[in-house]
Amino acid sequence: MDILTVEGIVERITFYNAENGYAVFVVNPNNTEKVNEITCVGYTSTVNVGESVTIKGKVVNHPYYGKQINIETFEKTEPRSEKAIELYLSSGVIKGVGPRTAKRIVEKFGDKTLEVIDKTPEKLSKIKGISHEKAISIGKVYREKTDERNALLYLSEYGISLSYAIKIYDKYKDKTISIVNKNPYALADDIFGIGFKIADNIAENIGIPKNSPFRIKAGIKYILNQGANNGNVFLPENVLISKTAELLSLQQELVETELLNMHIENKIWIERAENSTNVYLNFFYYAEGYVSRKLNELNSINVNLNYNYDAEIDYLENIHKIKFAKQQRDAIKLATQNGVLVITGGPGTGKTTIINAIIEIFKAEGYKIELAAPTGKAAKRMKEATGHEAQTIHRLLGTISLSETSRNQSFEKNEENPIEADIIIIDESSMIDILLMHSLLKAIARGTRLILVGDSNQLPSVGPGNVLKDVINSKIISVANLTEIFRQSQQSDIVINSHKINNGEYPSLKNNKNDFYFMKRLNAVDIQNLLVELVSSRLPNYLKCDPIKDIQVLTPMRKSPLGVIELNKILQNALNPPSPDKTEKTYRDNVFREGDKIMQIKNDYNIDWKIIERGKIIDEGTGVFNGDEGIITYIDLSNEYVEILFDDNKVVHYEFTQLDKISLSYAVTIHKSQGSEYKAVIMPLLNGPEMLMSRNLLYTGLTRAKQLAVLVGSEETIKKMVDNNKEISRYTNLNQKIKDFATFANQK
Repeated sequence: MDILTVEGIVERITFYNAENGYAVFVVNPNNTEKVNEITCVGYTSTVNVGESVTIKGKVVNHPYYGKQINIETFEKTEPRSEKAIELYLSSGVIKGVGPRTAKRIVEKFGDKTLEVIDKTPEKLSKIKGISHEKAISIGKVYREKTDERNALLYLSEYGISLSYAIKIYDKYKDKTISIVNKNPYALADDIFGIGFKIADNIAENIGIPKNSPFRIKAGIKYILNQGANNGNVFLPENVLISKTAELLSLQQELVETELLNMHIENKIWIERAENSTNVYLNFFYYAEGYVSRKLNELNSINVNLNYNYDAEIDYLENIHKIKFAKQQRDAIKLATQNGVLVITGGPGTGKTTIINAIIEIFKAEGYKIELAAPTGKAAKRMKEATGHEAQTIHRLLGTISLSETSRNQSFEKNEENPIEADIIIIDESSMIDILLMHSLLKAIARGTRLILVGDSNQLPSVGPGNVLKDVINSKIISVANLTEIFRQSQQSDIVINSHKINNGEYPSLKNNKNDFYFMKRLNAVDIQNLLVELVSSRLPNYLKCDPIKDIQVLTPMRKSPLGVIELNKILQNALNPPSPDKTEKTYRDNVFREGDKIMQIKNDYNIDWKIIERGKIIDEGTGVFNGDEGIITYIDLSNEYVEILFDDNKVVHYEFTQLDKISLSYAVTIHKSQGSEYKAVIMPLLNGPEMLMSRNLLYTGLTRAKQLAVLVGSEETIKKMVDNNKEISRYTNLNQKIKDFATFANQK
C-alpha cells in the first residue's frame, strides 16, 4: 500500500464519533479543485469543517467509497489564507460565530484574524453584532482549541498514539503538558490502557530521572497490580520490594523509602503482624477487613435452635417421593440454624436438591428469597434447576457506571440501600473474588441469612482472593461438606472420574460408558484435526446438538498449538467459515464474523444492554462482565459497531474500539469456563507447564461437562496432572481475619 501525506482544508465531515474520535471526512488538498478531494478515515482529535490539517496514512481503495486514506498521523495546523480562515470560523468550531460573522471578521482583520482572536480578542467588539463579552468569549474558545492542538502535538513527539493522546487531553485539558512534564506516571493511574511501561517510556523520553519518587511509586503500584492480576490480595513487603527494585533496576533502599512514603500518604496500606509485613492496595485492605467483619456479624443472627425441622423435611420427602441422605438433612437443618452457611461438594452430591428443599421450607414460612450466581450462564442454570428466579450478582446489586481505571466497583445496593430479602443463596461461590464479596456483603442487611453454595475443589476466582476456601478454612462459618455420590450420579463416568481425580486417583480411561471418553493422540496436529472432526460432525450427530452453542473445547493454556489462540482460529474456520453472507471485522490479530461465538474478557461496567422480546425492549441496564458468553449477530461496517446477543438475552452494541474486551470462544481456558456448564466438553491434554497442568485444573474442566466429556491426548499427561496437587498459592489473609474478628467479638 502507498503512503501519502496530505495537507489541506477539511471540506465536509461524513461521520464523527465524539466518544472515541473515529471520523470520516473529506480534505481538499491546499484548497485545489474538488476533483482532488480525498476521503480520510480513522481516529482524530475533534475535527471541524474549515480546519487546516496534515494527514499521513495508507492509501486504500474501498469497494464502496473508492480511494481513501487510513489515517496514521493527524495534525491540525493554523489556517493560512483568508479563505481558509473564513471557512474555519464559519464551520461553527467557535460558538457564536457563524458564516456571516466570520465573513465580517475576516473582512476587518484579513490574514491577521487569528492573531487578533488569540491576543487581542476585545478588538472584535468593533464589528457590528459582537459585544465586548462575546469578543472575550470567542478568544477564550479559540485558545482552548489552540491548547488542544499544542497538547496533541506535544504528546505525539513522545510516541503517544493519537487515540491515547485524545484520551489524555480529554482528562487533563489545558493542564495536559504541565502534568505530563511533571509526572507522566499519572497517566498509568488516570488513563485506561496506559500502563506503567508506556508511562515509563514517556518519562525516559522527557528526561525524568530513573530514581524519581514518581517513578518508584508507580513501579510499586505496578507490581501490586500485577500481583492482583495473579490472584493476590496483597504482597509480602520483602517480595514487593525485591520485584520493584528488579523492575526499576534500582537499589532496594530507594524502594523501601518510597513504600513508607506511600503508606504515610494513604496510597497503600502496610499491615504489620507478628511474623509478617504485608502491603495492600487500599481497596483490597478495606475489602478484606470488611468481609471478615460482616461475615461474623451475619453469622451472629439469633435463631431458634430448639425448633426441629425434621417434620418439614419428612413432608418434602413425602410430596417429592425422595429420600434425603443424612448429609443432606444436616445441611438443610444448618441452613435454618445459621446466619451464614457454606454448602460445598463435588458433582452428584445433591447440592441442587438441598437448595430446592431450603427454598421450599423458607417460602412456606413467608420469607423472601433471592438467588444469584457470578455469571449469567450459572444464574440461568440455577433458575432451571430450582424453578425460582435467579440473576447475576452484579444485577442483584444494580451496577453503577464506573471509570475503567478503577477496580473498586460501586453498586446501587449498599449499606444504605440493602437488598430486600430474608434469604440470599449464591451458587458457584468459588468464583467470587474479594472485591465482589465486599460489594455483596455491603448490600446484605444484618438479619438476612446468606447461603454460599459451591465446590471448594474448583479453581479459585479469576480475580484476587480465595474467598470460598478461606471462609471454609476459618472454621468460624458453618459448613455442610457433601461427599456422598447419589445413585443416579453413580451411573455417570463424568461424576465418578471427577471424584477420582479430586481424591488423587487416576480416572478410568478404558471401558468408558456413554458420557466419558478418552482418545489417545500424541501429536498436536493430530489432536487439532480430531478436535475439528469431533466438534463439527461427530458430537453434534451423536448428541443431536448445536456445535457452536452446546460443545465447548477447554484447554489449560492460551499459547501453544493446543492453546486458546490457535484453536480458536482453527475452530472458527471449521464452524463459521468466511461467507459472502457474513460480514466480518478484522481487529488486531482477530477476525470477528457474524455467527461467531465470543466471550467477554474484561469487566465493562459502563456498556449499555437491552433485552428485547417481540421487537419491544422489556429491560435495559449497564454492565457486561468477564466470562459472559454470546454470539455475534450483526456487524455494521458503516456505523462501526458489532451486535452481540449474550446467553442471558442481553443485546449489546460494541464499537470497533471496544473489541479488545471480547475474544473468540470456540476454545476457552479452563479457568475462564468456571461457572459454565456445557452439554459436551472436549479437553486437549498433551503437555504444558507444571503450574497449569494440575489436578484441580483437570477436575474443574471435567466438571463443566453435563452430558459428555472427551479427553484427547496423552494418558501420561493426564496421570501427571492428577499427581500434581500443587495449587498456586495466593497471598490472602481472609481466613485469619475471620478468626480474629470472631475472637474479638467473643471477648466483648
